[in-house]
Amino acid sequence: MTLQQFMSFALVGIVVAMLVWNRWRFDVVAVLALLAGVFLGLIPAKDAFSGFADDIVIIIASALIVSAGIARSGVIDALVRPVAAKLSTPTRQIAFLCGSVAFISALMKNIGALAIFLPITMQLARRHRTGAHRVLMPMAFASLMGGLMTLVGTSPNIIVSRVRTEIVGQPFAMFDYLPVGLGITVIGLLFLMVGWRLLPQDRSGARSAEETFAVENYASEMRLPGSSSFVGRTVRDVEALAEGEARVIGLIRERFRRYVPDRHWTLIADDVLVLEGDAPALQRLVQGASLEPLGILEGVEGELLAVEAVVTPDSPFAGNSDRQLDLRRRFGVSLLAVSRTGERIARRLRHVMFREGDLLLLQVPAERYPDALADAGLIPLAERRLQIGRRRPAWVPVGILVITMLVLAFHLAPLAVTFLAAAAAMIVTGVLSVEDAYHAVEWPIIVLLAALIPVSGTLESTGATQVISTLLANAARGLPAVACVTLIMAAAMAVTPFLNNAATVLVMAPIGAGVAQQLGLSPDPFLMAVAVGAGSDFLTPIGHQCNTLVMGPGGYRFGDYPRLGVPLSLIILALGTWLIVMVWPLSG
Repeated sequence: MTLQQFMSFALVGIVVAMLVWNRWRFDVVAVLALLAGVFLGLIPAKDAFSGFADDIVIIIASALIVSAGIARSGVIDALVRPVAAKLSTPTRQIAFLCGSVAFISALMKNIGALAIFLPITMQLARRHRTGAHRVLMPMAFASLMGGLMTLVGTSPNIIVSRVRTEIVGQPFAMFDYLPVGLGITVIGLLFLMVGWRLLPQDRSGARSAEETFAVENYASEMRLPGSSSFVGRTVRDVEALAEGEARVIGLIRERFRRYVPDRHWTLIADDVLVLEGDAPALQRLVQGASLEPLGILEGVEGELLAVEAVVTPDSPFAGNSDRQLDLRRRFGVSLLAVSRTGERIARRLRHVMFREGDLLLLQVPAERYPDALADAGLIPLAERRLQIGRRRPAWVPVGILVITMLVLAFHLAPLAVTFLAAAAAMIVTGVLSVEDAYHAVEWPIIVLLAALIPVSGTLESTGATQVISTLLANAARGLPAVACVTLIMAAAMAVTPFLNNAATVLVMAPIGAGVAQQLGLSPDPFLMAVAVGAGSDFLTPIGHQCNTLVMGPGGYRFGDYPRLGVPLSLIILALGTWLIVMVWPLSG
């Protein structure tokens, strides 16, 4: 072993130890490791920032933006609503979400499948207060297992198929992976439905303003237009959209007649519903029932924001009402809802006399924010990503997602380019503002990946991977054939967290085939072992982009992944070996 190879092993080992120790933030550790690699001469200075141009970094950032666009569309509520009430526990959520992600991952890139279900998971966790961290890591692992079932599910399968062509003259077919991959996926999902309890219970992602400042007693007035599908339905049907987080406390008909409706009342066109609930719940009602807030700004070009602000003692709002102040003319804002601590708003919103400390939900032109609030003497409570009022049709982000998935399914463009184009489309079509897109990206994760890609690359550039392969080949000579299959799979599992899984296959596949040749056995079970091992990356958040994607939203630490990943890897190691030798005979 050369000095450079020793330093490369030492650097990677120290990085892993620091990340597990969790004394410093993971992105700080990654940057320090990158600087150490340059200082030691392992990474050329001109290549120090090559990680920022890596496809994985672009894929992760773009997938998060696409996911945010889908979450903003309202289509998530439509998908979750029929089953949301039943998915009230982490076990049920894992069964439904992980099963769905695994199935879709067999048909398309697993990172794309995971990006679709990420906002659904966050929505369910928020509604049932179950904690997204209990579900996100199992869902990422399920996406990896699902990718093992078909040729197109994950990159290692495609590369192994190409290596087989070079060795025996014929590639693996589309569903040659299915018997092994399906068995691993089914057993793996059963384990995840129980094994999620191994995860720390105190993890949480960066709390959004929506969660931190949950205001449950907003009063708002919404008109039911004749075009809404809820005309002719009941009050209970509307309340069901909010999953118990908003109620209809009043109903106004014939312009001024106010009623306290029973839940069985039938709604008619132009009814004004007086609603009480948190702002996100009101947002779901607006989207689900196509309600129209009263007093929304009309004829305003550009984006409209729904913002929350507190009335200060010096504000001209204090002691006056919307009608007296003429908010739209004087301040260029529109009142959507009012919240007052310890008191229910009983009057029409335009007649409510504002008090110091009242919390207002206002519609403000983006170009006037925050100047409009400063002029009104209001203090913004928090920046929440709300869409109450003008919004893009749900089919726009859904259409973008469908086109993206079709491009990926038929391999019409590279993965990174496809996701970047989808993220750009979310912004260009107005689904997300530029600020929203930047807000959706987990920048510490991006720094972590970009800094560690050159560091992990030193294992290959210094020849350290060749040292590993030589040791494996020597160890395999004295083992039984079945144990050799297990060894090759275990080695691929151990290497892939620190190498790109495609690089792992390129290194390990020839080793596996060489071991088979030395033992006089068929190369197929050994190649299949490499594919399973390289695709089973459950030990770190940096080896596969699916694991990285959930790290920020789940609030995971580096050391959390082995807690669930090690037992799952051992199950796959034992089960995978048995399935491989049953389906692919060792004798040639």
